[in-house]
Amino acid sequence: MAAVIGFPVTPSAFAVFVLAAATLIATPGPDTLFVLSQAVEDRAVGLRSAAGVTVGILFHTALVVVGVAAVYRTVPGAREIVRVAGAAYLCYLGVDTLRSAGTEEPTTGGGLRQGFLVNVLNPQVALFFLAFLPGFVSGAGTESGSLAFLGVTYAALTAAYLGVVALLADGAAAYLRSDGVGRRLDRIAGATLIVLGGWVLLG
Repeated sequence: MAAVIGFPVTPSAFAVFVLAAATLIATPGPDTLFVLSQAVEDRAVGLRSAAGVTVGILFHTALVVVGVAAVYRTVPGAREIVRVAGAAYLCYLGVDTLRSAGTEEPTTGGGLRQGFLVNVLNPQVALFFLAFLPGFVSGAGTESGSLAFLGVTYAALTAAYLGVVALLADGAAAYLRSDGVGRRLDRIAGATLIVLGGWVLLG
């Protein structure tokens, strides 16, 4: 199908991209589990965490557009360094959450920065975007413009999905919140973050 004038990718390629992206986004991974762990603590923090992950995806899109993500494939050790840093950060958040279990204000509160770093410090995301986005870019617009358009679309789909995840997680946990149960939820959230750190380290 010929490209629509002014549209960065062909409509058929875009339709396939949206379907593939929605399927991949809905598959549970570190970002989803991180947002869940934060939303159990507080809905606003969960939503800000989802926003932070979304900004991280836009950051990875920018890396792909300018070609920087290729460094992960060409520079020896670059991927491992970022992966270890990301795993260490997740474990730090987990330990911090465990230490603040049962308090009114978890020291990891905020969400936006944490969500951004959890996504950005996962080199698997950069490698995924480097492999995934270019496959939908033939036949329309400029390569950089098409990559940017697809990345923004992926980010928008992610924001919608993780926003729903945060709201549902908060709703499920809201009626359970009490001094004792809240402490247990904090411990579950902290343990989840530490497990995620191990997942990223072994990934």
